[in-house]
Amino acid sequence: MKRDSLYGEEVVWTGGPKTLRVPLIFKVAAVVSATVSVVALAFAVVVATGLRQPVGSLLLFSGWCAAIALSAWRLPLWFRASARYTITEKHVIWQRGRLRRTIDRNAISYAVIRWNERVPGVGDLVLERAVPTGALRRTLSLTLADVEAPDRLWAIVRGLTPSAPLGDGTRPLAQRLDDGERVLWSAFPRASRWTTRRYATAIGGAAVAGAAVNVIWRAAPPVARVVRQHLLSPVTSGLLVGGVALAVLLLTSVAVWIGYAALLRPIRLARATRYFVTDRRVLIRRGNEELHLDRQRIAYVITAPWRDGDARRDLFLVLDGPQARAFSPSGAFGGGDEERLVPMFAAIEDADTASELLHVSRISITEARHAA
Repeated sequence: MKRDSLYGEEVVWTGGPKTLRVPLIFKVAAVVSATVSVVALAFAVVVATGLRQPVGSLLLFSGWCAAIALSAWRLPLWFRASARYTITEKHVIWQRGRLRRTIDRNAISYAVIRWNERVPGVGDLVLERAVPTGALRRTLSLTLADVEAPDRLWAIVRGLTPSAPLGDGTRPLAQRLDDGERVLWSAFPRASRWTTRRYATAIGGAAVAGAAVNVIWRAAPPVARVVRQHLLSPVTSGLLVGGVALAVLLLTSVAVWIGYAALLRPIRLARATRYFVTDRRVLIRRGNEELHLDRQRIAYVITAPWRDGDARRDLFLVLDGPQARAFSPSGAFGGGDEERLVPMFAAIEDADTASELLHVSRISITEARHAA
């Protein structure tokens, strides 16, 4: 068995991306930049042919947006193509050329798996290490993107022999447990919380929608007047109408996307979430995402009322590890972040049973308030 060149440790597994894909945020950036580039180019042609004015700045802006769109669409693929992943006796290593990142296997707090919906059996394995709470409350992570059977790879990182059912993300999580592992408790969130971030997102969506309406209100009359009076050639008039229409379509699409993220997506995520406590681990499944946490990493739990006078409660897991103890990234004192899958149970009705099964100390925010 070969050894790693840096640490001199035996290599347990090595591989790379099974397939290549562009992350969603880069796709959105590419589409928005390409649309803005086309709009700027259309307006440049209208100004140059209809008004006989210099359009160098518009052309430069259009080219700059086109370059951003091309970079966002291609650079992630180029960057990921040559990445190599290695698991040694003590470390997990991500390497691309001379760029190298490592994480100690014993220091990993939990793992998040994001299955690829288009390629069965492929997904991202995100290894998270919790660090102390307070000013340093954050996580350090290492992502092995687009690997084959990420749950099998996670079993290897944990030092286990992968069980037969692993490798198929379409199977229920409870059917892909370790050999001999059994489920003790299961629940799902009863509601989705309106966080400060969610309110801000909804307000931002309304503002973008208002901007779209304002563009239509201000641009439609003059554009219609220009077209009716035949002040421009048919081709130039078509470019003017098309440019304005694309700008409105872009603003409308952004408003709809932001509104969906604020109003509907949290509800869908809550309905797609399921919590499990087994005799060995805490597992969370949310759509195509999974969180795997060994119970030995849990130092104690904090329960907090979901809302005053409500029987539902949030259960926050306090993680422990080598020279590190931290609340989950959403934290009992850090506010909720429904975008990230984190080690916590939100809005559950049976928090007492879950905390008792974990066999760790429990801190109740409600009881602390009453005692104070």
